[in-house]
Amino acid sequence: MFSFAIELIQEKLSQRQSAGKGGLYIDLYESIRSLIEDSMLPDGYLLPPSRILAERLGFSRSTIVKTYALLVQNQFIDSRQGSGNRVAGRQIEDVNDNSSSKQFPPISASGKSFLENSGSLLPSSTNALAFTPGLPPVDIFPIGQWQKLTNDYWRTIRSADLNYSISSGIDALKQSLCNYLRLSRRIVCNPEQIVVVSGSLQSLYLLGSVVVEKGDSVVLENPTFPNVASIFRSLQAKILPVEGNGNGMDVDSLEAYSGRGVKIIHCTPSNHYPIGGKMSLENRLKLIRWADENAAFIIENDYEHEINNWQDHTDSIFSLDKSQRTVFLGTFNRILHPSIRLGYMILPPALIPAVKALQMHSHRFVPQALQVVMAGFIDRNYIFKHVRNVVEEAVERRKLFVDNFQKQFSASDFVIKPASSAGFHLIVDIPSDGITDNQMVDSLSQRNIATHSLSRCYISGVPRQGLIIGYSCVGKTSMLQNIQRMAGVLAY
Repeated sequence: MFSFAIELIQEKLSQRQSAGKGGLYIDLYESIRSLIEDSMLPDGYLLPPSRILAERLGFSRSTIVKTYALLVQNQFIDSRQGSGNRVAGRQIEDVNDNSSSKQFPPISASGKSFLENSGSLLPSSTNALAFTPGLPPVDIFPIGQWQKLTNDYWRTIRSADLNYSISSGIDALKQSLCNYLRLSRRIVCNPEQIVVVSGSLQSLYLLGSVVVEKGDSVVLENPTFPNVASIFRSLQAKILPVEGNGNGMDVDSLEAYSGRGVKIIHCTPSNHYPIGGKMSLENRLKLIRWADENAAFIIENDYEHEINNWQDHTDSIFSLDKSQRTVFLGTFNRILHPSIRLGYMILPPALIPAVKALQMHSHRFVPQALQVVMAGFIDRNYIFKHVRNVVEEAVERRKLFVDNFQKQFSASDFVIKPASSAGFHLIVDIPSDGITDNQMVDSLSQRNIATHSLSRCYISGVPRQGLIIGYSCVGKTSMLQNIQRMAGVLAY
């Protein structure tokens, strides 16, 4: 395991000795120091034990021990009893320090646009579970079932299965998804219409790239997912906001944008994000008519359908759209767990060739092993049982959170706002005392509590202040403790 480091040390030592630089242990010290400073031996890398390095180099062990001691003294390595000698952590110089004096091709307008908007994306990772919005009860995920399916895959795999896979997804998963969607959403589609992706953000990037030109108009709900707005801003689209009215998008207000060349309408009809509310059947039909009259595509982002339509079902826009201009986005990242990185979209025929071509040029494919296991998870009905467990657990945790939050914050102006649909998050109005929701989110983050700010979701007008709090990822035994921690941070 130490061969890599020893070969590097031997090569560097040989170069120094051929130049007649100095004594034995000094040559060795300078060789290792140089490798560390050049990052050839990375931070935390375990160096060979003195005995092994002495044998390989043909040196006495005392020479190696003396060299390591000098490296420790000058803080190039850390030495701990029982842990060996490791390269010490160092402050990495700014990669841009030496770039100002050099000439490089300029970043493209598209590249600059994505760079400028990257700050508006929500954090993609956090060490905190409590109270991450949109995170399901990850502690009840059936790891044993998933592991068995994974083991079955690797036990029966053929060498041919290790080849490149179809960019848009393997046939087995596409067929499983067709069956799942027919049962869970009453959606009838062809496997050829399905494109397997890593999540909704990738879907939006692919769709926007093949439909939107610079300056084209895109209609978004206001408020909406910050990541959705960031994608279309980065594609240099003109964002046209449509306000919510308590039941999702106010479809009637679309009339103001008739004749404006709208290319895409993005909506979350099952559960408007982040305020909540479900779009009625009447408004879904109105939206389809408006899109048809204005030659626009509809993106139906059904990010939490299973949670909000388990009992009260409303037909999807995709199913209702006879003109075939709706794209249906679905994800397992919010039902199973985000680390799975698995989603899908159902495309209307007009978009299939271009989207698949772009995917072949850019993202290649989701790993085949993951797709096969997911197909088995669906085909064996594990998905339906898990979704039912998730819904039941989320309902219990929501009630527990609301009860404990209201008790803990009873004497304050922090108020949970009622919503007509559930989902994995709640909106909390905050006191109007000059402390913004962004400042609160930062303060909570410093204490390892994850929340999102409501104001970041607005794309126009005066943003409403509030906290978006996820409750379903926190176990019942630790719910009160985490709420108390939150209260301690917010006790301004």
